[in-house]
Amino acid sequence: MNDRRKTTDYDVELGLKCDINGDFINQNAPPTPRTEALPTNWTPYESRVAFETAEFLFACNQMSAGQIDTFLGLWAATLVKHEDSPPFATHHGLYNTIDSTPLGDIAWESFSMSHKGVKPADNIPPWMKATYEVWFHDPCLLDKIAKDPEMHKSTFVPLIVGSNKTTVLVATGHTEYHPLYLSIGNIFNNVRRAHRNSVVLVGFLAIPTTTKEHADDDDFRNFHRQLFHSSLANIFKSLKKYMTTPDVVRFIYGLGLYIANYPEQVLLWVSLQGGVRSTCLNNCNNLDGNGLLRCREQTDLLVQELQYRQLWYEYSVVEDVMLFTNDFARADIHELLSPNILHQIIKGTFKDHLVDWVGEYLEHVHGRSIAAVAPFAGLQRFPEGRGFAQWTGDDSKALMKVYLPAIKGHVPQDIIRAFSAFLDFCYIIRHEALTEDDLVQLEDALHRFHQYREVFRTTGVRLTFLLPRQHSLQHYSRTIRLFGAPNGLCSSITESKHIKAVKEPWRRSSCYKALGQMLLTNQRLDKIAAAQSDFEAHNMLHGSFANTPQELNRLCVNEPQHQTIEGEAAEAIEGPAADAHVELAAKPVLGGPHDIPALALELGLPSLPTMIQRFLHNQLHIADPEPPTFNPATAPTFLGRISVFSSAAASFYAPSDLSRTGGMRHEHICVMTSWRGGPARNGCVFVSINNEVSCVLDGLVVARLLRLFSFKYRTEYLQCAIIWWFSYITDSRDPDTGMYIVAPSTNDDGTPDISIIHIDCIFRAAHLVPLYGANFLPREITLHNSYNMFYAFYVNKYADHHAFEVA
Repeated sequence: MNDRRKTTDYDVELGLKCDINGDFINQNAPPTPRTEALPTNWTPYESRVAFETAEFLFACNQMSAGQIDTFLGLWAATLVKHEDSPPFATHHGLYNTIDSTPLGDIAWESFSMSHKGVKPADNIPPWMKATYEVWFHDPCLLDKIAKDPEMHKSTFVPLIVGSNKTTVLVATGHTEYHPLYLSIGNIFNNVRRAHRNSVVLVGFLAIPTTTKEHADDDDFRNFHRQLFHSSLANIFKSLKKYMTTPDVVRFIYGLGLYIANYPEQVLLWVSLQGGVRSTCLNNCNNLDGNGLLRCREQTDLLVQELQYRQLWYEYSVVEDVMLFTNDFARADIHELLSPNILHQIIKGTFKDHLVDWVGEYLEHVHGRSIAAVAPFAGLQRFPEGRGFAQWTGDDSKALMKVYLPAIKGHVPQDIIRAFSAFLDFCYIIRHEALTEDDLVQLEDALHRFHQYREVFRTTGVRLTFLLPRQHSLQHYSRTIRLFGAPNGLCSSITESKHIKAVKEPWRRSSCYKALGQMLLTNQRLDKIAAAQSDFEAHNMLHGSFANTPQELNRLCVNEPQHQTIEGEAAEAIEGPAADAHVELAAKPVLGGPHDIPALALELGLPSLPTMIQRFLHNQLHIADPEPPTFNPATAPTFLGRISVFSSAAASFYAPSDLSRTGGMRHEHICVMTSWRGGPARNGCVFVSINNEVSCVLDGLVVARLLRLFSFKYRTEYLQCAIIWWFSYITDSRDPDTGMYIVAPSTNDDGTPDISIIHIDCIFRAAHLVPLYGANFLPREITLHNSYNMFYAFYVNKYADHHAFEVA
């Protein structure tokens, strides 16, 4: 679902919250409580301390039973002299209290399956004799959020399903599980990506195994496929009747997108690995064109008309396997497979294709360029270039941000333009919401990519482009028009869920018959999460709970810790969407300059007192339509005390990046004389300027921070930044990289163009990447000094998704 406006023949607004009468409500309003309990009722916990202790020990810290007993024993020992005791005596009491939580109480169910076909007379394969157990939550019971009999109009609820196997132990043999996840299409992508229990564990699918001699049997492979599909059909059968007739509340259900990586997709559409038969009828030897789209009716017709071998070799259809979607209304697996941003775009087209195609040649040429990229919030460092032994998805995402400027000048122009077009496609596809204009830009980027990638064929790097993952990009626009932006519908969502739903519960188990213990752990985590949600809805968890004399000496396990902003990582923050703003660090630098002359001496900037005068003059006349001309002789002066700061935090609305449900994110901007005992660090920022001033980037100018400081003038507390302006070299983007180019600005006498601005003028951090040129970089140029060693820079629009939208 998209929350951006879409202009058609009529104007509609999609995805807004409303009440039961269909009237729009405050979009930042929290959900209503799920119970009618009083705000002092902590049932089944005796108090807030008891709940937060349970949450801390079981959900946050994940203590073992023995450690919980040790902790509670030590706590009890400290309370003996007060004739008091902890909220729980042992881990048994804690577990029993969690288990008695009425919310989140959905029992695990199971069913068994086994081979029912013809078996050989002797030497029966083990897999034919085995029984396979599947555990699951009834999806119909998972939807308890809106059971309100007063709601009478039907709402379509698309079920977003995802699955893929994960390994929890490699050292002593593969221990694998096959979790199944569920979400709904009625929530925004940022909620799903914020990991707020909007993607839930719904089951564990069976993984059939057999001996090596039978592993390649067609019968075993078909049984594996049918077991998978039959399990899915059985898990969702409770919703089948509500896919054609509304339930007693007001919902009509339907199967929505299925999130799966490539091996899982092969299992879903029953095909050969390496084929592209899921979406269209293109032959694997001809992937350049847009083939006819596959559909359920066409597959059924093929099964009726063709023989087994022709079905398999020409159409990759297995007659013996019944797809699970055939059991449900309006469900066609060929339409429902979600675009896989992680595996098809990031790991596939970028890492496995484009980067490898320029391969060893680029490794020798541009490795040092990547190592010299200046630091930036959330940007991974590559101190030895990109020469690391094992790639991860995060490595690929990080390399995408800095790769393009590093290879400029070392490869043909069309390779640069192919990379630029592909990166544009990748960043557009990961927008939080997509409009028709976005889709036009998406298709244009894909067209340019196909046009410029021909250079790899003409130079002999590639003979063909018979690549299923690249071919899949052609179908993205159609899937987006059917199901919305895929940013919250990628396999990275389900893979990240593995940690909390599978790997951590497995590590907390005895590892012997671990599945039952993992199910219980997940159920207890669900109960804690449901209770926390209800307590928050009653405003019972607001602020510190040490508000009464009785509670002042109790254990405060959930108290927010003081967080410095001296770090460098960008972070998601809680709260509703708000205007962009910048805040100085909580504390000034110890031992820094305390007045303007000392700061001027430290910066080697003798004109700083005059700059302060000009700044105060502008502040005093900021509301004047015709301010007087600045005159140093009559302008106000400041001789008082100042406070210098080493960092600031910029907060802004960035729902396409990792953020909380409100879409807000903040990043740290460093301005310090020494970073962790090493060289200085002075970040760059986007500065908002007067709308009357012509600017190529929608009123944003790039500047480098030299210092952050504050002082009190008369009754005003002023927070300032000393900046070195950068100017745009041209009014248009570089035609090859698609990025603007800037250079440090100088005055007529050749001195740096430096000013003082209020920090309210700063929009957010900017990341600049040098124009390296065609020469090799000496090792003396590092990430710490690259801003000082070059004369021109790209404004890196690939630093993050918000930067892509504004730069």
